[in-house]
Amino acid sequence: MKINFLPGWLLGAALLVAGPAVAQFQPPVPTGPAYDARTLFNPSFIEQLATPTRTAGGQPGAAYWQNAADYQINASLDEKAARVTATATITYTNNSPDNLPFVWLQVDQNLFRTDSRGAAVTPVVGGRFGNSARGFKGGDSLQTVTVELHGKKVQANYHVYDTRMQIILPEALKAHGDKLKITVAYGFNIPEYGADRLGRLKTKNGEIFEVAQWYPRMEVYDDVEGWNTLPYMAAEFYLEYGSFDYTLNVPANFLVGGSGELVNPAEVLTNAQQNRLAKAAGSDQTVIVRSVDEVTQAGSRPSGKNGRLTWHFRCQRARDVAWAASAAFVWDAAKMNLPSGRKSLAMSLYPVEAAQDTAWNRATEYVKKSIEYNSKQWYEFSYPVATNVAGVVGGMEYPGIVFCGVNARKASLWSVTDHEFGHNWFPMIVGSNERKYPWMDEGFNTFINILSSNDFNNGEYRKQLNDTARLVGGVVRGILDPATDPPYTVPDVTQARNLGFAAYSKMGFGLFLLRSEILGPERFDYAFRTYIKRWAFKHPQPKDFFRTMNETSGEDLTWFWREWVYNNWILDQAVTTVAYVNQDPAQGALITIENRGQAAMPVTAEVTETSGNVSRVHLPVEIWQRGGTWTFRYNSTTPLTLVRLNPTKLLPDVNPGNNVWRAQVLR
Repeated sequence: MKINFLPGWLLGAALLVAGPAVAQFQPPVPTGPAYDARTLFNPSFIEQLATPTRTAGGQPGAAYWQNAADYQINASLDEKAARVTATATITYTNNSPDNLPFVWLQVDQNLFRTDSRGAAVTPVVGGRFGNSARGFKGGDSLQTVTVELHGKKVQANYHVYDTRMQIILPEALKAHGDKLKITVAYGFNIPEYGADRLGRLKTKNGEIFEVAQWYPRMEVYDDVEGWNTLPYMAAEFYLEYGSFDYTLNVPANFLVGGSGELVNPAEVLTNAQQNRLAKAAGSDQTVIVRSVDEVTQAGSRPSGKNGRLTWHFRCQRARDVAWAASAAFVWDAAKMNLPSGRKSLAMSLYPVEAAQDTAWNRATEYVKKSIEYNSKQWYEFSYPVATNVAGVVGGMEYPGIVFCGVNARKASLWSVTDHEFGHNWFPMIVGSNERKYPWMDEGFNTFINILSSNDFNNGEYRKQLNDTARLVGGVVRGILDPATDPPYTVPDVTQARNLGFAAYSKMGFGLFLLRSEILGPERFDYAFRTYIKRWAFKHPQPKDFFRTMNETSGEDLTWFWREWVYNNWILDQAVTTVAYVNQDPAQGALITIENRGQAAMPVTAEVTETSGNVSRVHLPVEIWQRGGTWTFRYNSTTPLTLVRLNPTKLLPDVNPGNNVWRAQVLR
């Protein structure tokens, strides 16, 4: 779910996510429970015993398995009726050790039925992710459903419960590799505004169709919960990996962008467009594939058969696919330089209005720089094309394609582009359960957005997007607000203001703190890359992440996970007294500090002497295992004038007033 809060805190997004109550919240000086080292440093907190599928160290076990779903879909767009009709054939492989007498699928378009659960939980005033299209005749219309199992093809015995379809099989799908083929013929009307995930936007040169959640999708059957059948009420998605082969029949004057690789460019593109794409594949500068002037020229598109063309795409090792189509698109592209040397294209599709009035003429640059950075920093981008589409959807991600708001400008467009393509790492590559644990999706992505934004064009938007005082202040307000919840307890269908804090900003900034203040970039980056590599195209659970980070960094970070992910505990470090050894500053100073909140962090103390010497002392978090008070020796040579804790102001200390000790000036 994209709470277009422009990775966590960007621009005015904190207000959008947290809501007016948090924005206006004035936290008092905390007086909560006293610090308890035994609670924070309890070593049994996240013990994980090894199982055949998951090791105690956080990696897939020798017997790890996951099921697979491969899709072949043939679809047609009726642009006048705004309707998709299609036939989807799913080959489902049961790699589990269990026989399965039934299977579950998602039929997501049923959210847009007037009698859906999503409609029932949408506020009367409407909601960004709800079904508020009154009178819209939405939902999947199922014509036929058949299954083929063990050589027998029969009509399926199925039941639809809101956005879920259960198929009772004629006999059990056997364990360890048995295959089932499901074929569904169906159709649905495209809503004008589909929960900010799909929809239609009218422009002066035609309507833009952004189409997602557009085919029956297999639910996940895993080694932790069996079938994951949470109802879809505009929640995120937990999906199986597989291959996709799909065709889209559209009017001939349309351009189409889709997940994966276009298989038949010679059939759907002009010679000029093919040549320009070939040029873009070798160019670091953006190449225009169809210009603003060409949008209204009939010669910029092949005539097609009966005025229509069929676009053919393939997407491998993916968990989903989406697409967009319109006669109104301007199209540009550039090559992306991936670490392995593999070729990949950055592309953008947007209407003439966006080319003239916003920053969309830089959109491909944004795609390219975002993906190149994250590929080098974390794990190589896994798709042959990355397409950014301007339309009615404010911000939503799918493998190899994202939908971003047509009116986004400059830093805003960079931010939403970077955020949505960041999701190609979480959860497209690392397939966590984003419905139950959105902080493993949005939070991780928000974190990598901080680094990529700092890197982009040597920090072109750094100050605008990553102002430290605003980031820390937002986290402190959220921790102190009794209406917010910690990341671990927040599902994806919670209130937007709560989800924004817990899943996005707190978790994103928490990983930033872990990297900058606790582990350091070298250790953190190695550990985080190891987590991604271990769980690429697999399904990690929270403890798999915790244990991987602990094991790979060589640190017991249990205290951090407990205070930051499982709880909203406050941090309040204070410096209380300064004394001199034998009352002689030349022999050293004894500085006493306290930990007055429930949370703990390493300590950085900046010490200034009358001589003008300024130096910093770094103390590990383990000092707080001994209790809430600690005294350390500073090798002074002259009297101290100032001791300041948290000099970088990166720690979310709720009471900075007690971070400073100043020598009294005698008059």
